[in-house]
Amino acid sequence: MSSKQTTALVIIFIYMALTIVLGLVVSKRKQAKLSEKQSNEDFLMAGKSLGPLVLAGTLFAANTGGASTTGIATNVFSYGLSACWYVVAAGIGFILVSFIAPYFRKAQASTVPQIISKRYGKASHIFTAFTSIAALFMATGAQIIATASIINVVTGLDFNTAAIIITIVVIIYTMVGGFQSVAAANLMHVLFITVGMTIAMFVMVNSPEVGGMSNLFAHAKEITDANGANMNLLSMTKIGVPTVIGYIAMYFMTFPTGQEIVQTYCSAKDGASAKLGSLIAGVLSAVYAVVPALIGLMAYTFIDGYAASSQKNALADATMRFAPAVVAGIVLAAVVAATMSSASGNMIGTATMFTNDIFRPYINGGKQDDQKEIWISRVVMVIVGGVGLTVALTASNIISVMMGAFALRSAGPFAAFICGLFYKNVTQRAGFISIVSGTVVAAIWIYVLNTPWGLSAMVPGGLVALAVIFAVSKIERANGVPAAPEIQLED
Repeated sequence: MSSKQTTALVIIFIYMALTIVLGLVVSKRKQAKLSEKQSNEDFLMAGKSLGPLVLAGTLFAANTGGASTTGIATNVFSYGLSACWYVVAAGIGFILVSFIAPYFRKAQASTVPQIISKRYGKASHIFTAFTSIAALFMATGAQIIATASIINVVTGLDFNTAAIIITIVVIIYTMVGGFQSVAAANLMHVLFITVGMTIAMFVMVNSPEVGGMSNLFAHAKEITDANGANMNLLSMTKIGVPTVIGYIAMYFMTFPTGQEIVQTYCSAKDGASAKLGSLIAGVLSAVYAVVPALIGLMAYTFIDGYAASSQKNALADATMRFAPAVVAGIVLAAVVAATMSSASGNMIGTATMFTNDIFRPYINGGKQDDQKEIWISRVVMVIVGGVGLTVALTASNIISVMMGAFALRSAGPFAAFICGLFYKNVTQRAGFISIVSGTVVAAIWIYVLNTPWGLSAMVPGGLVALAVIFAVSKIERANGVPAAPEIQLED
């Protein structure tokens, strides 16, 4: 291993160690302030105390994972700079969702399935809980893929070994302090992701090998593929309008139904903080999006042989090639920050859903036992890490894994979730049929039809779910079936 690799690796490991230490410190301080034993809500929901800045950082960090960093850099091969639309769309999604974000905090629930159950009953509750948990297993695997690929490039360490190490680190720091420590660590993650990676990108662009932004664009404009065709790497439209629309729809639908996001909104100290935090996260995401795309552009433009095929290590290879040792360590630590924060959010979200939506109502007879639930939550985090590791060892395309996870968890519940909050005449059976129909259509769109036109399965799945919930509700109401009981919102 070269001195540059060693320096980068040391910085990454120091960062990982600081993350664990921060989790320990925050956890100890939190427990010291409590006059009584820590409740499961304190452990998993930070006592519903997050202000707008901390909430914005947590939202941004939870969403900015492997797909939003290494995934974008990799996809520059196929879509040029338009690959950044994957994250720009997330920013638009946060801004759109900010208008309904206060309702999550007012719904007096901790999970998406809980909110669903308030209007649609047990069957919808169980179905949504299991699909949401399955999706978070997949999403955790995507983050492990991204982090392990960084360690693999920097050290030459076997990918499988790197994946195991990363999984253990994320489990430890998430288990130690729960959501309070994760939220605190996310502020550090956001600093590394935004400031660290942006500074590193400018250093890399101005390296002797790249020669500045104008030289990068001039060379990128001339890059051809293996068949001699121009790759159009500077295009911001190559990805296609249907895909961009699908991304925006995907985020607008998955944020209100994604546990790691909804849980953050529900942890806000009030509705105003939830709205403002969402707006800040949206602007930050949209501005940041171009950074990993430019790093990917450097890789496909200036690394010999890269333009021949898609390279999953484009971001890491470009960083090690064009950045000084310390800068390389910082930018790769930023990627580790992104993936670790997303993975920890997935673990917390899964633990919350399992304890609140499965263990307490169906295993523990509806009784709340905070100490037992905290123990169960930590066990679930280990299980999520293990299943996520399995996904990481058997899959490779990060964005594909994430798109599948988003679609399967949100295409069905989105219409029911929104109608549950705002539509008085929806019926209980309509909600359940809508959830199942949307999920089935999304699965067929992905795994049978292979995502036609590049359009996210969220769009057809969500449209079918919306049509079904209104049609069935109208038929049932016409036949005298009462509307589902409305969700009571707190002030």
